[in-house]
Amino acid sequence: MATIYQVSDLAGVSLATVSRVMNNNAKVSDKTKQKVLDAMKELGYRPNATARSLASNRSDSVGLLVPELHGPFFGQMMGGTESELRDAGKHVIITTGHSDVDKEVDGIEFLLSRNCDALILHVEAVSDEYLIELHKGKVPIVIINRYIEEMADRCITLDNALGGYLITKSVLEKGHREIAYISGPKWKDDSNQRIKGHKKALEEFNVPFNEQLMYQGDFTQTGGCDGLTSLLDAGIPFTALVCGNDEMASGVLATARQKGMDVPKELSVTGFDNIIYASLLFPTLTTIDYPIRQMGHMAAKLVLKEVYDKKKLEIRHQFIPKLVERNSAIIV
Repeated sequence: MATIYQVSDLAGVSLATVSRVMNNNAKVSDKTKQKVLDAMKELGYRPNATARSLASNRSDSVGLLVPELHGPFFGQMMGGTESELRDAGKHVIITTGHSDVDKEVDGIEFLLSRNCDALILHVEAVSDEYLIELHKGKVPIVIINRYIEEMADRCITLDNALGGYLITKSVLEKGHREIAYISGPKWKDDSNQRIKGHKKALEEFNVPFNEQLMYQGDFTQTGGCDGLTSLLDAGIPFTALVCGNDEMASGVLATARQKGMDVPKELSVTGFDNIIYASLLFPTLTTIDYPIRQMGHMAAKLVLKEVYDKKKLEIRHQFIPKLVERNSAIIV
């Protein structure tokens, strides 16, 4: 393999100049920079990332841990984070935690072993105490979709309770009083916050919460399919079905069609997230807009500001959900 010494000799410049070119130092003239780049190309030289990291104390890479790689929700988040960092000349190393304590810890340890300058984490299973202790370490962390008071300045969150309130209120305002609900897993905080908002809206309209019209899903399309079937089998009438996310709502719509039900004439259906295909479902889905791509961008900006000294960047820690009304819910 070619060495930096050979590049220096072929280009006729000092080792310091070669180093400045590799680090995009503005003090090098365009003519000299081109001589170094030409020498690197001729020799087939590739800078040693590990050596550069040791020299600069920076790897220019950021670790990103998400629950899953599949699905439109996390795809949007990863896309927002990666594009913001790539525009700043940084790279992203991605791994998954699968909402499992051991796998989340293993993923975090993997990213730390890769000398990432910072970590952006969407974690659901590890404890607050674990994250607080991690926050005290040398590698800065940013948390998405989770609020921990002791490290509030490192959290990027959505007001899930407000979103749950807004979507159920929209159904109540259409005259529905017999309302079923398919939640996400109750051990997930965002799921519980959405249920909290749902109950607040019911209380505001003096509608009792009926536990028998509640089904615990898993945030997947299958969860929506199973949820609708279970609720119908219970034999308790309902005119509207509020779903904890859009994937479950899509399962409800598919199952309703299989059962010959007319949505929204027989059953109004709503979701949460406003994922990319929510406007392409039939009928188009009334939902809550969850700006996860923008939150991914913001998490990256927080890293750029705190780790890479981009001090002028403005940081927004909490995002506000918005109601998106389409055709899957109507007035009764």
